[in-house]
Amino acid sequence: MPVVNVKIVKGRTVEQKRNLARAVTDAVAQTIDVKPDAVWVLIEEYEKENWAAGGELYSDSRALVPK
Repeated sequence: MPVVNVKIVKGRTVEQKRNLARAVTDAVAQTIDVKPDAVWVLIEEYEKENWAAGGELYSDSRALVPK
């Protein structure tokens, strides 16, 4: 049973997370030849002030904040 852990900044809709889970599941199932129901996708969300890229917190950079 493959388990995929996806870490994202909070702010995505349930529909976006649903689409993400489906796309990841499909990709893993096809790539390693397992049934989709054997694939687990765990989505961890983080506050913008707990995520940084390029030395800047997402909460400090409007350009990096997800839409």
